[in-house]
Amino acid sequence: MTQYENDIINDKIRKMIKGKTILVTGGTGTVGQALVRKILKMEAGVVRVFSRDEHKQFLMQTDLAKDTDPDQIRFLLGDVRDQERLLRAMEGVDIVFHLAALKHVPACEYNPYEAVKTNVLGTQNVIDCAIKQNVCAVVYASTDKAASPTNTMGASKLLAERLISSANHWKGSHDLKLFSVRFGNILNSRGSVIPLFSRQIINGGPLTVTDGNMTRFFMDVNRAVDLILQSLTIAQGGETFVFKMPVMSIGDMARAVVDLSGKAVEISTIGLRPGEKMYEELMSEEESSRALETDDLFVILPFDSDINKVAGEYPGSKRAACGVFSSADEDILPLDQIKFMLVKSMGDEMLCPLINQE
Repeated sequence: MTQYENDIINDKIRKMIKGKTILVTGGTGTVGQALVRKILKMEAGVVRVFSRDEHKQFLMQTDLAKDTDPDQIRFLLGDVRDQERLLRAMEGVDIVFHLAALKHVPACEYNPYEAVKTNVLGTQNVIDCAIKQNVCAVVYASTDKAASPTNTMGASKLLAERLISSANHWKGSHDLKLFSVRFGNILNSRGSVIPLFSRQIINGGPLTVTDGNMTRFFMDVNRAVDLILQSLTIAQGGETFVFKMPVMSIGDMARAVVDLSGKAVEISTIGLRPGEKMYEELMSEEESSRALETDDLFVILPFDSDINKVAGEYPGSKRAACGVFSSADEDILPLDQIKFMLVKSMGDEMLCPLINQE
C-alpha cells in the first residue's frame, strides 16, 4: 500500500472516529489500551473503557491523566456477562470495539463453560445491547485459533464470530454493522511468551518452550490496532477480516530473546499444553471458498454473500485461493528479523530489565 493510500485510509478513519462516543470492552488489555490511545489521538468525543480489572483501570487512568482531557475518557467497571450493566454502559454509544474475552488456552480447556459465558454469551449480550441502544457499528476482535479450532478457546471465539455475522440478518431496521477481525499472537501481550521468557531469564533459566518447531502467526500491537481501524472503513457487515501476519517458530523466538538478553540461558522443551497444536490457521478451506484477498488481509464473506457481486465493494480485492492457510505452510521469519521485530515492537527499554539483571 502506498503512502498516499495510507493517508486516504487514515483520513477516513479519523472522520469516523472524531467526535464519536466509543465503548471498548476489555479496554485495559494490551490491544485495548493501544486502541484507546489511538482513538483518543483521533479526537474521539468520549471513550468509555469497560473492563472488570479495577487495578489495571487505575494504572491506565493514572497514565492517561498526563496528556488526556479528563472529559474525553471514562472508566467503567463491569463484565460482558452482565447484560444490565453493559446496556447502561452502551447508552449513547456510536461504535463498540468488543475486545473482552477469556484467551488463555489451558484455562479455557479446564474451565470450558467459563469460556462460553464470557466469549459466547458475553458477545451475544454485546449484540443485544448494541441493537437496543442504536449503536452504529460493533467490531469484534477474534483470533486465528477460531479457524478449524481444536480447543475450547478457539471454538468459543468461532461461535462468537458466527453470532456477530448472523446478527446482521436479524437486527431489523437498525442501521448497525457488525463484523469480526481475526489476528494471531500479539508480541509482548499479557500472558504471551515474551514476558514469560523475560521472567525466566531474570531467574536464571531455563526458558521453557512447548516445542521448538511449533509455528505461530505474530504481529505487534500497533499493527493490530491499525488493521482493526482499517477494517472499520471497508466493512459492509457480517464479514470476518483476517490479517496477514509473519510466521515465527517458538524455538527461534526463544533464541532471539536469549540472544538479545546477552545471557547464557538454556532452552528446555516441555511438550504441548492441553488444547494446543503445532501450527495455527488463518482460515479454513471452507472459509477460503468465500473469501477475498487484499495486500493486507483476507475478507471472509457471510454464508449468503454472492462473492462475484460484492467483490468490487472491497478496494484492491481479488478472490482468495482455495485452501487452508496454515502457519505450517508459510515461510518462517529468520532469526535476525525476529530480533529486529522484537526491538522495533517493544523497544530497548522493554528488553533492558532482563539484560541488566545481574
